[in-house]
Amino acid sequence: MKITLGFAMVLAGGALVTGGCATKRDGRVVNTRQPGPAIGTAVGTAAGAIAGNAAGAVVGAGEGFAGASASAFNGERRVVRSWRTETTSDGRTIRVPVEIEVDEYGRPLDGGVASAGTATSGAKRGPR
Repeated sequence: MKITLGFAMVLAGGALVTGGCATKRDGRVVNTRQPGPAIGTAVGTAAGAIAGNAAGAVVGAGEGFAGASASAFNGERRVVRSWRTETTSDGRTIRVPVEIEVDEYGRPLDGGVASAGTATSGAKRGPR
């Protein structure tokens, strides 16, 4: 136990002693006024920017593709219901619901064909 504690204290002391050495504010040990480090810094910055933008483009394209693919399989139905007044054969006046299936922007699907009492016919759109 004492050996482990002693070793840990020596290791921590060594880290404190060597970690206290500081260079310039930017943390580089080289003279940045010389052409070699200046060119290296410029090339490294440019390479990092290019690699970062390339990676961002790939990720953005992948997310766009995933979003477009997912929207094709969206099973959400939007139905707008309005009420129409009709008179029956025996003279009664009743209100009949008229439902129109719309897209996400509120435009009617299937040419705006409405059906009384039920949702728009699915014959043109396939099985649900």
